[in-house]
Parts: sequence; structure tokens; C-alpha cells
Amino acid sequence: MPNISSVSDFLLLAFADTRELQLLHFALFLGIYLAALLGNGLIITAVACNHHLHTPMYFFLLNLALLDLGCISTTLPKAMANALWNTRAISHQGCAAQLFFVAFFFEAEISLLTIMSYDRYIAIFKPLHYGSLLGSRACAQMAAAAWGSGFLHAVPHTANTFSLPLCQGNAVDQFFCEIPQILKLSCSDAYLREVGVLVFSVFLGFCYFLSIVLSYVQIFRAVLRMPSEQGRHKVFFTCLPHLAVVSLFVSTAMFAYLKPPSISSPSLDLVVAVLYSVVPPVVNPLIYSMRNQDLKEAVKKLFG
Repeated sequence: MPNISSVSDFLLLAFADTRELQLLHFALFLGIYLAALLGNGLIITAVACNHHLHTPMYFFLLNLALLDLGCISTTLPKAMANALWNTRAISHQGCAAQLFFVAFFFEAEISLLTIMSYDRYIAIFKPLHYGSLLGSRACAQMAAAAWGSGFLHAVPHTANTFSLPLCQGNAVDQFFCEIPQILKLSCSDAYLREVGVLVFSVFLGFCYFLSIVLSYVQIFRAVLRMPSEQGRHKVFFTCLPHLAVVSLFVSTAMFAYLKPPSISSPSLDLVVAVLYSVVPPVVNPLIYSMRNQDLKEAVKKLFG
């Protein structure tokens, strides 16, 4: 039986057999990737260059844009290259790196989203203590904790997954290296160790999500008591799309990593993976900018 040490490369999922459809997938992914680069790049540049946006909320938004760029840059470029050059191969080292960064960015992002919901909660319920609770040092520490949690999350998952013996070939039924797909190739009971770590990580992610939902519930209750109808609409139009994308991100990721093998299929796995790895990095810049007048003004200043 071949084990992990004898596998020099993996084969990612092929989107199509015909050359025309391969080029169509390349063009589609290229458009999505460029949209994510443009949207998140504008947010990063606008926040960094405009001193009026040097506040906790925009500092966390800048970090979210960086994480979104890292997340989508981990998965789509390799898929685009494979579609363009009509290949499926990814090296063993490339697969390990891809799995590490996917786990890293996903964990860091859900941690940061939890911090951002806390930021909005403090801004609404404790505005007089906002500066003391969320000073520059506290913000830097919380952002560092989010990035650090991603690293601490990714290391054991990568080590556990790539220490397993493989005897089911090297074909990964996904367009990037994903933990559940690598576990399918294992032929040892040792994979249960990684499954246990995976279940704990998903449970932790659910706790983060529950914290986000509770924060927004409190915010919505406070907003409903606002006398200004325009103010209520502004908060709802900003928070509801954000909560929807967070819910999509968490629910699809949990489904991808916890679904039983009996309901797994290449088409279902592909749709779920796109929903949690591609859609949020593209949609987040629209959500945070379309109702934010300060950010719109900062972007306009970038273009003179």
C-alpha cells in the first residue's frame, strides 16, 4: 500500500473535459478573483491612506480584507492555472501548503468576525467607554489574537492530516486541498484522531458564530428602539447582509467538514466549497462599502 511518503503529487478535481469549458471556467474564476482583488484592495488602500478611517472599526475591516485576499488567493489561482494548462496536478508540498493556509485563514476570519461584532456591540451599548475598551493597543492585541488563532488552528490540522497513511490513490475530489477530501484517501484508523480535532474546531467555530448572533440580536433590539427610522434602516441594511454572509460562511463550512460520507458527491462538495471559500471574499467588500458613506468618500479621494 502506498503511504503519504510515496505520494509525490495529488490530482485536483477537473471542472470539465472539453477545452472550451476549461477556458470558460478559467475566465469565470479570473473575473471572480479580480473582483475580490479590486474590492478588498480598495478597502485596504482607503483605510491605510485616510487618517479619518484610523478607528477600531476600520482597522478590523482592513484586517478582514487582508484575510479575504489571503483566503481566495490560496484556492483560486491554482484552480485557474490547472484549467488554463489542462492539468489536475498539485505537488505534495503545494497541497500541504494549501491545506495549511485554508485552515489558517478560515479560523482567523471567524475569530476576527467575532471581534468585529464585539466592536459594534461596544459602540452601541457602551459608547462612553468605547475609546478605553477599544484603544489602539487593545485593537492590535485582538487582531494579533485572531491571526494567532489561525496559526494555532492550522498547524495541528496540517500535521495530523499529512501524517496519515494513504491507500486510496491521490485523486482529491475538490478544486483545492481540503481536509475531508484528504481523509477520504486514508486507510488507517489513525484518521479518527484528525476527525476528533476537526469536530472540536467546528464546535469552536460554532461558539464563535453563536457569539456573533447574540451580539447582533442585542444590536437589533437596541436599533428597534431608535426614534429615527432612517437610522434604523441604515443599521439594518448594514448588519443584516453581514450576518447573512457570516451565516453562509459558517453553515457551509460546518456542512463541508461534518457531513457524512453517504451524502457526499463531487457536485455537492464543489458547490459547498465555492460558497464558503469564494463567495465571502467577493461579497464582503460590497457589504461593508455600499452603505458606508465614509468609506465611499475615502475611495473617491483615492481617484482624485
